[in-house]
Amino acid sequence: MAIIAPSFLSANFLQLEKECQLMNESETDWIHLDIMDGRFVPNITFGPMIVEFVRKATPKVCDVHLMIENPGQYAEQFAKAGADHLSVHIEACTHLHRNIQQIKSLGMKAGVAINPHTPVSSLEDVLGDIDLVCMMSVNPGFGGQTFIPRTYDRIRELRKMIDDRGLNVLIEIDGGVTLENAKAIMDAGAHVLVAGNTVFKSDNPAETIKKLKAI
Repeated sequence: MAIIAPSFLSANFLQLEKECQLMNESETDWIHLDIMDGRFVPNITFGPMIVEFVRKATPKVCDVHLMIENPGQYAEQFAKAGADHLSVHIEACTHLHRNIQQIKSLGMKAGVAINPHTPVSSLEDVLGDIDLVCMMSVNPGFGGQTFIPRTYDRIRELRKMIDDRGLNVLIEIDGGVTLENAKAIMDAGAHVLVAGNTVFKSDNPAETIKKLKAI
């Protein structure tokens, strides 16, 4: 059964408390929070303060995805804000193992995010140290993009790497997840579905989450 992680990138920030309440009353497992700095990606979203507000409004897992340069500089702030998971981009980390150690030392689960152009094999040396891979299935920076089909092969490659080593690492797919492609994504070997527009732009977000959860 899929772990469902609606992305608040698509939520209505004028109604943030209501959006959190909607998540609390739904079958949502995690709340995915995208942090963008306008440098690593061409967009700016929000920072630790919003994560802190969301944390106060929900008991759900706060799954924080840093699309920023120098993530180690801000890891402690996100830990204090209440992040349960913190994912950093392999492309943004000169000393990735150090970043992973820092995240774990702050009491969070450690994730590594990977862009569509980055070889899956580049994760080989850190797989044994992390809890989660956030695989981008669109180019990071904006919501509402179309799923890149090559991602299916990348999921299968990553799942084989994990299974061959007997590791307990979750594969999270972020970008372009819909009701139409969710089953194929799960069949390829994913565990977690990040869905933004699919959930928050639907007529009945709770029902959409229920449908995704049933896949």
